[in-house]
Amino acid sequence: MDFPILTERVNGHPLVYLDSAATSQKPAVVIDAISDYYRTANANVHRGVHGLGELATEVFEGARETIAAFVSADPRGVVFVRNTTEGLNLVAQAYARPRFGPSDRIVATVMEHHANLVPWQQVRDQTGCQLDFISVTDEGRLDQESVERLLQAPTRLLAVTHVSNVLGTINPIRELIEMAHREGIVVCVDGAQAVPHMTVDIADLDADFYAFSGHKMCGPTGIGVLYGRPQLLEEMPPFLTGGSMISVVTLESTSWNEIPHKFEAGTPDIAGAAGLRAAAGYLMETGLDLIRIHEEELTDYAAEALSEVPGLRQYGPPGRDRLGIISFNLEGVHPHDVGTILDREGVAVRAGHHCCQPLMRRLGVAATTRASFYLYNDRDEVDALVRGL
Repeated sequence: MDFPILTERVNGHPLVYLDSAATSQKPAVVIDAISDYYRTANANVHRGVHGLGELATEVFEGARETIAAFVSADPRGVVFVRNTTEGLNLVAQAYARPRFGPSDRIVATVMEHHANLVPWQQVRDQTGCQLDFISVTDEGRLDQESVERLLQAPTRLLAVTHVSNVLGTINPIRELIEMAHREGIVVCVDGAQAVPHMTVDIADLDADFYAFSGHKMCGPTGIGVLYGRPQLLEEMPPFLTGGSMISVVTLESTSWNEIPHKFEAGTPDIAGAAGLRAAAGYLMETGLDLIRIHEEELTDYAAEALSEVPGLRQYGPPGRDRLGIISFNLEGVHPHDVGTILDREGVAVRAGHHCCQPLMRRLGVAATTRASFYLYNDRDEVDALVRGL
């Protein structure tokens, strides 16, 4: 068993973990990589001249190289952050806030996670810029008329999720980036739900900024990645200041380190980087294309099975325009009650607004129950979900 926790039992039942959109489970190779780092290489990075410090630095910078290869990105643009949320806030405060004013506009979408919405509200309040939103159709796709209307002057930045964490909708990111770039618009992508489940080629997408978390891709919590186009990172001031991110400090002034280190203040999560490197290696060895095919087939099976449950309504696009996420409501039963009852059967799902309250309002509901699938799920577990419902 690659994932040790999946041998556990919950309330006397085998664990059926259908909440990978919140966080994924961790394979043994990731757990071992973290443990091995602390057992054999624990030291601070970019500081010591002793052998252990050099080994820790090799672990940390090796993780950067692996992640760059994993998403086909320039390593100079790979900034380690705590999570997707921190990466998006970095862009908001270090890129947008110093540049934008009342004559500028930021565009986001109604389906954004709060992590890719609230930071832009902050920039709006700090700079006086406009903030508008691309609407969502009844099927859970971005409204094309709204896209075309808003991706033009005075828009300066588009903030968009690659995959919706509520609906599983796969947005046409490459096309959106092409449209935006024709108008000189910079694009910031929330890739938290995409990178774990499909091949993401940042160079091919031509993304300006792309953020994702380690814990959703079989890696540890506490570490994530912001990719930034190196030219843009060079122009940006640091988000946090202190040790490591400096070049020269005097009592009068400070000069910054080169990218990406300019954005990595203080001691980083070195063990987390070791675990993230192992997670990326595990996913590459398994094959992201195979993972996506498996999830598509499982999602199709689940959607059909759930359609037979009386009083159950599903949300999101039909067919294969989405990844392994199904949000639903059961008539007359609050989503929290659904989640509680399923937990008694050993089935773990998410219930609530999923950090997407504006999208909930668009759907006309306060909350949904969400089942999300990953490479370790199978049809028997979908059957357990349906039996519980």
